[in-house]
Amino acid sequence: MPLTEAGIYTAALRLIDAEGVEALSMRKLAAGLGANPMSLYHHVPNKAALLRGVAAMVGAQVRTVTQEDLPWQERIRQLAEDFRTLAHRHPNLMAYSFRQPEFIQPEDPFWVALAAVLHDAGAPQPEVPRIAALLCAVVTGVLTAELNGALRRWSTLQPAAPAAPAAGEDGPADAGTEEDRMFPLALDTIIAGLESRLAADRAGQNPH
Repeated sequence: MPLTEAGIYTAALRLIDAEGVEALSMRKLAAGLGANPMSLYHHVPNKAALLRGVAAMVGAQVRTVTQEDLPWQERIRQLAEDFRTLAHRHPNLMAYSFRQPEFIQPEDPFWVALAAVLHDAGAPQPEVPRIAALLCAVVTGVLTAELNGALRRWSTLQPAAPAAPAAGEDGPADAGTEEDRMFPLALDTIIAGLESRLAADRAGQNPH
């Protein structure tokens, strides 16, 4: 079967999912495809370009929010949850990609949808890229901490000499579900902050 860019990216993603980004090499990928390593270079010039192509392919899987009748807060929540699902589906690739400045591109479905939601929420057009960038930075930071286990550990840290729980208080939450509770909390905090910011902007524009 002839090699194609799509086939190469798909095979590379399988290898990354199974063994991690560090295990990916053009020679190893070619072996998995049953091809000569040099033939890959007719489609991708190097490993960096290969990883960009794989990331773009995966990023295109983020569902574009189409429920325009929903409140903007719910649309942001839906986008973030979809992004989280993708991160947990391909944790090796996403953990690597979150560290790359070029990970998100202007044409990415996630970025386009987020900009549309912020516009509908009433964000001033010049501020939309800045607000979107901050939202992405916070969400990817939380997801990075989820993927590397830091969020679970931090959420169970106790003071050096913890006081005994008061009557009726529960002990530490079950670690197996802690991330599922904390991600919505992060979204609540982000959305509340954005609501406050937009309300302040509107009040400044309409002081009476």
